[in-house]
Amino acid sequence: MQHALELFRKPFPVLRKPDAKDGADIWELVRECKPLDENSMYCNLVQCDHFRDTCVLAELNGKTAGWVSAYVIPDDPETVFVWQVAVSEDARGTGLGSLMLRELVSRDECADVTRMQTTITSNNDASWSLFRRFARSQRTKLDVQPYYTQALHFRDRHETENMVTIKLAAEARRAA
Repeated sequence: MQHALELFRKPFPVLRKPDAKDGADIWELVRECKPLDENSMYCNLVQCDHFRDTCVLAELNGKTAGWVSAYVIPDDPETVFVWQVAVSEDARGTGLGSLMLRELVSRDECADVTRMQTTITSNNDASWSLFRRFARSQRTKLDVQPYYTQALHFRDRHETENMVTIKLAAEARRAA
């Protein structure tokens, strides 16, 4: 199933692996995408360098418009963990987030991946919507469990992060 973005949007976004030189632009994008947690610019540089094979940068008209930071869990090579998804304000509602997630699971680096995980706070409506949509594209539903809790892990300084698991459909991964 193709998304409207793939059929009608001109110009089509460029999806690619990031380079370290993209770190500052990504840092600025994440800062503009509330309620995402801001990492240091150095963290984004390291993500672009060390985890580039499992991160996705989207450009529209040569400008950074989207970002997915992710990695295959070292002790669980069947799971890709999505750390953050950021979409610029002018690209929201176009399906760019879904397109980047499909790009991620279609990469050779994710050939052995059978599930995607991420954590989402209860009030992050945009993330819930994105990952529910992605789960539907995989012909499954979200499995949700509290993971990093407000009291135990965050000492009441941050909302509970719920672990969201999506089982990936083999045929959907190949088609992505």
